[in-house]
Amino acid sequence: MNELNPLLEEIVRALNGFLKIFGLSLTQGHLFWGAVQLAAAIVCYLLAKFLASKIEPRLETRLRAMSIKGGRLRMAAVALRRTRWVIFVFLAWIAVWILKVGTWDSRSFLLTAIASLATSWLIISFASRLIRNKTLSRLVALAGWAVVALYTLGILQQTVALFDELAIEMSGFRLSLLMVIQGIVLLSILFWAAMALSRLLEKQFHTFDDVSPAMRVLVGKISRFILLTMAGVIGLSMIGIDFSALTLVSGAIGLGIGFGLQKVVSNLISGVILLLDRSIKPGDVISVGNTFGWITSLNARYVSVTARDGREYLIPNEDLITQRVENWSFNDPYIRIEIQFGVSYNADPHLVRKIVVEAALAHPRTIRATGEYQTVCHVIGFGESSIDFTLRFWISDPTNGITNIRGDVFLAVWDAFKEHNIEIPYPHRHLIMDPSLKADLQKAGSTAL
Repeated sequence: MNELNPLLEEIVRALNGFLKIFGLSLTQGHLFWGAVQLAAAIVCYLLAKFLASKIEPRLETRLRAMSIKGGRLRMAAVALRRTRWVIFVFLAWIAVWILKVGTWDSRSFLLTAIASLATSWLIISFASRLIRNKTLSRLVALAGWAVVALYTLGILQQTVALFDELAIEMSGFRLSLLMVIQGIVLLSILFWAAMALSRLLEKQFHTFDDVSPAMRVLVGKISRFILLTMAGVIGLSMIGIDFSALTLVSGAIGLGIGFGLQKVVSNLISGVILLLDRSIKPGDVISVGNTFGWITSLNARYVSVTARDGREYLIPNEDLITQRVENWSFNDPYIRIEIQFGVSYNADPHLVRKIVVEAALAHPRTIRATGEYQTVCHVIGFGESSIDFTLRFWISDPTNGITNIRGDVFLAVWDAFKEHNIEIPYPHRHLIMDPSLKADLQKAGSTAL
C-alpha cells in the first residue's frame, strides 16, 4: 500500500498540470488564438465535407465495379463511409503543423487536442467496426477510448505503473492487474490471427481435388489446434508468465480432464479416428439409430447431420464409433430402394413386371442402367389372396430424400394398374354364427327386455 501512494500522488499532479495548461490555452491572452484554432477546425471540417461529397461517390462506383466480396468488402465499406473524417484528420494535422511553424506551441494546443481526438476516433471506429461481434466491438472501442483519455491527460504511464503494483504473489508466482489486461489483449489478438490463418489454410487445402474430404477436414482441425496452441504459448510468454510456475496448475487441470471431462476427451479422440479411417465424410448419407440424414460438417466434438425435415442433429463422435452406423454412400452414392406389393390372381404376372418397371423408370431420379444398377421386378410368393412382387430400383441422390421417391413410385404403379385394369386384392372376412349360439343370444336378449 505504501508503494501505491506515490503513484496516486503522481497521477493527481499530472491531472492538475493538464488542467492548468488547458486553462492557460483559453485564458490570459490566449483567447484570440483559441478562437483561431476553433475556426481552423471548423474550416477543416467544412472543407473535408465538401471534398468527401465529390470523392466518395467516385470511390463507391469504382468499388462496385471491382465486385469484391467477404472481409475485403467490409473493410472497404467501413473506410468509404469515413472518407470525410479521413480528410478532416489530414487537414487538421496540416493546420497544426502550420501553427507550430508560425507561432508558439502553446498556441496550437487546442487544435492539437482536436486532431488527436479525431485521429483516435477514426482508428477506434475503424477497428471496432471490423469486429462482427457487437459485444466484443464495444469492448474494443471502450478500451481504445480509455487509453486515449489516459494518454491525453498525461497519466497513461502512471496508470500502467499503478496496475502493475496491484498484484498477488504465491509460491514465487506473481500475477498483476497489468498482466491480466495484457494477457487478454494479446491472447485475443493472437487467437484471432490464428483462427484467420487456419481458415485461410483450410480454404486453400479444400482446393486440392485429389485429397479426400475427410483428410481435408482432418488437416484443417490439426492446423487449427496447432495454431491456437502456439498462439496461447506465445501470448503467455510475451506477458512474462513462467511456465515452470504453472506445473501445479497444469497438473490439476490434467487431473480434471481425466475425471471430469472423460466424454469430451473421448469425443475428441473419436473425431480424430473417424477422420483417419475415412469411414464418414461430409456429404455422406448415414443412419444412426432413429436418425437419418446427410452429414453437413465434421466437428471436434460432434457430427452435424441434417434430416429431410430440416432438423439438424448433433451426434457425438463417440456414438459413431460405438454404435452401428449405416453409411448409404460409403463406396459410391448409388443406393437401392425396394418396394413390395401384391396383385390379383386374375392378372398376368409377366405384364405386371413389365408395366411396374416402366413406371419406376419414368421417375427422373431413377437410374436407367443395365447390369448392377438396373431396375427389376420379381415374384416373391403366392399369398392367400394375391401374387406378391418386389420392385427394386436405384438412385444416386439420397440427400434429396428416400421416402418421397418411394411414394412417387407407389403412385406411378397405382396409375399403371388402373390403366391396365389390374386389381390390388384385399382380404374379405365373413362371420358365420352357430345356429344354437344364435338362439341362445336371442333368448338372452328377450329375457333382458
